[in-house]
Amino acid sequence: MHQFDVAIIGAGAAGLFCAGVAAQRGLKVVLVDHSEKVAEKIRISGGGRCNFTNREIDPSAPHKHFLGANPQFCRSALSRYTAQDFVALVQKHGVAFHEKHKGQLFADNSAQDIIDLLLRECDAGAMGGSVTRWQPCSIKNIRFSASSPDETCSRSYELDSDHGVIHTPNLVIATGGLSIPKIGATDFGYRIARQFGLALVDTRPALVPLTFDGDSWVPYAQLAGLSLPVQIEVGEKKTRMAFHEDLLFTHRGLSGPAVLQISSYWQPGTPIRLNLAPELDLPQALARAKASSRKLLANELASLVPSRLADTWVQQDSAWQRPVAEASDKALAKLADTLGRWAITPNGTEGYKKAEVTAGGVDTRQLSQQTMESRQPGLYFIGEVVDVTGWLGGYNFQWAWASGHACAMSLAPPAR
Repeated sequence: MHQFDVAIIGAGAAGLFCAGVAAQRGLKVVLVDHSEKVAEKIRISGGGRCNFTNREIDPSAPHKHFLGANPQFCRSALSRYTAQDFVALVQKHGVAFHEKHKGQLFADNSAQDIIDLLLRECDAGAMGGSVTRWQPCSIKNIRFSASSPDETCSRSYELDSDHGVIHTPNLVIATGGLSIPKIGATDFGYRIARQFGLALVDTRPALVPLTFDGDSWVPYAQLAGLSLPVQIEVGEKKTRMAFHEDLLFTHRGLSGPAVLQISSYWQPGTPIRLNLAPELDLPQALARAKASSRKLLANELASLVPSRLADTWVQQDSAWQRPVAEASDKALAKLADTLGRWAITPNGTEGYKKAEVTAGGVDTRQLSQQTMESRQPGLYFIGEVVDVTGWLGGYNFQWAWASGHACAMSLAPPAR
């Protein structure tokens, strides 16, 4: 039998950070993961450089950047462990970083620098605290008793693992969601929630490329690899959500930051709307060209938008396949409208295999926003497994740090 003050299942961002904070508060921690390597999601994030937080997070208004049945749930954790707090930790460890647009912070060198930082934090236990890491190690069964075997505390969890039986009064689930199964994602956390009678919010892929029907997409598949800035939106009036980001055409549909962002708000069966030239007044630009140019309309359009896009677009209407001076005002107006208000309905997404995160998860009504403890005493859920989903750009990592910190700070250090 192995006795620990807390067992954390899942050695990703939230689990590693929670383990380090708990150990530095004097707790004896076991960190268990079924994968051989820690933090694979950190390793591949941000193009291999890890977008570890975002300076623009407003803890007082989490609904601006976070989704869920109750976006306000994450206010407490985010306000008690902020982006500035994690930046200070990065600086303390001497990790060089830089800011991209819209407050996104990346490691200069590699995501491995962030993983190494978290591992060093785990090794910095104090007051008798420590982190024991078991990997790869699977958990077979979890049982709960109202008292520990030696009656030193009022409860005990008993975990059957590949490394033996674990006894602990505190169990933290940090196993993430369903996104990217090839690096180890499973539904383990959801199964544990169900075992203890906790409600779940339906899960779905988020921050994910959108796909389109094969026949309808044929004219645009030739644009695969083309990237350009766009404005993208879904919804109407009160439900409208819009982003101004880069779009990427793929063989099967649309990707890039603009589409990943909007995918979290898109509802199946509804269209997305795009302005493919958001910085231009297209009607005015085409009217000027008609008055002064003898070039083909496609050539004039190529001076306003990427040439591949211009060539593909004019093939859709014979009225656009002529010199711009010979095009009717009606044809030019239609061209500007289709580029500026392109509405197209996805038939789905690329699914969990390419989703950066999973929306939905453990219902926040089952959890304390101060401690992340569930209604089941001593059982905590942190990170992506919870029904909290952030925007693209470091928001989900900050939720991992904040929720892990809130949990670790709530665990009472033992009397030794």
